[in-house]
Amino acid sequence: MQWLSAENVVAVGTAVLGIIASGIMVWYERRVPRRKRIGYRVQMDNPIGDNVRLGRANVRMGLFDEAPGMSDATLVLLRVENDGSQGIDRDDYTSPEVHGLTAVFSDRTIRGVSVTQPDDTDHLMDHFTAARGFGYDGNSLRIPRVPLNHGDHFKLLVLLSGGRVGDPIQLIGGIREGEVHPNRSATPDEKPPLFSRAARLITITLTLSVLALAAIVVLRDDNPPPIGCEEGTLRVIGSTAFKPVVEELAKQYEKKCPEADITVDARGSSAGANELASLGAESKKDTRNVIAFSDGPAIGATSRLRGRRVALSVFTLVVNDGVRLPAKGLSLDDVRRIYRGEATRWKQVDASLPDIPIVLVSRNADSGTRQIFQHRVLESWERVPSTSLDCVHKDDISAPVTRCELDSTEDVLNKVAELPGAIGYSELTLASGHRGLRTVPLDGAAPSVADIEYGRSDYPYRGVEFAYTYDRAPSGSLASAFLAYLGEGVSENVIRAGGHLPCSATAASGLCAGD
Repeated sequence: MQWLSAENVVAVGTAVLGIIASGIMVWYERRVPRRKRIGYRVQMDNPIGDNVRLGRANVRMGLFDEAPGMSDATLVLLRVENDGSQGIDRDDYTSPEVHGLTAVFSDRTIRGVSVTQPDDTDHLMDHFTAARGFGYDGNSLRIPRVPLNHGDHFKLLVLLSGGRVGDPIQLIGGIREGEVHPNRSATPDEKPPLFSRAARLITITLTLSVLALAAIVVLRDDNPPPIGCEEGTLRVIGSTAFKPVVEELAKQYEKKCPEADITVDARGSSAGANELASLGAESKKDTRNVIAFSDGPAIGATSRLRGRRVALSVFTLVVNDGVRLPAKGLSLDDVRRIYRGEATRWKQVDASLPDIPIVLVSRNADSGTRQIFQHRVLESWERVPSTSLDCVHKDDISAPVTRCELDSTEDVLNKVAELPGAIGYSELTLASGHRGLRTVPLDGAAPSVADIEYGRSDYPYRGVEFAYTYDRAPSGSLASAFLAYLGEGVSENVIRAGGHLPCSATAASGLCAGD
């Protein structure tokens, strides 16, 4: 019988399992509505004194005998982690105080605290300052509002006196749309499993069923190509700041449409728009499968270019790690004085800063990142001309400040990280993961995609990413199919993962309406 074919049996079985799994997930979502979670667990609670209240006496030497209050001392190692499915921002803590959480050690007195974190999360340490509420009093330890990505954690090694080993330890505080809860762990450093045994079994079963169905489909080889796929070659040019996102979008499209070949050649927003305009002026046929991405609208380009708003990008000023600016960063007036050449040393900007020369590391004139910086931050062009080819030696000794121009965002970040006193600008995501430099708040507003999306910030250094074609992309062309793909859910996820806001998802809020 036709309906009892192998692929039908596998398909029906997969559908039934999918319905069951969906029902389980719906039940789980209803029973466990909170998705933001901070967990804590005591990984060590050991006596280091000789008081019999704490158990068997220890063999001790040095400060353990000499320091006051050590006869009944204990060491506690407390691990705090984001074990939910969503990241936690500073504003997610509901405490009315400056700090976010409070650790209470019943019947014991805190004598000292040491904070540790994994090697790849050094940025967490910046939040443990007295200004952000970090401190202790009696048996209470105040923990700052530390932003934690999914899986991030830090540990607190606490020296205590009085009380007993095993006395209750509690983490008090709240998370908006979430919870703070104790974790359970069989061993001190065991990480809670991401999925339960039942969830893993369902996943394996569904995967095997899908693989079996896919094998049948491949062996039959009679399926039509995926909807929205076009074959051929496409060249994407333009923005270097948006290049990582475009490369990932191209990679995902090629996975969906194996007959497509997409090449990304980013050399700057203006360079890409001008090249597309030149190709169209020579032969419109040459532009059939060329797309130029631009940070902001293409300035001075021919009216034949048709732009599509793709994403809202957030940019940032960056300074060398040795320039430790105040928490509020720089004011717009400070930035404008620097880029007019009126402030040539950091001490002229703020008396607390080192007395070293300011080095301006800029992008070249083809850069959309630079154009947005001039439009949104400076409200004019960069008035100091280029005075150095290598950003180190002045070609004009009489120039008040050293200023150089580089071809790509990555070049700017590397040079700012290398040169003491250097300042530059970059797309936010690329800058955030770069060692040797710091991002700069403007007028007290930190560069944050989330704050802008949810209306918590008027941070100015941001702009719309455009995708340009010469005239309208022909129907049935790879360029047209790729542009349509930018509005799909997979592409929106890629754009968000790259640190940008997809315009297709934010159009209602008007964030992409400006230039």
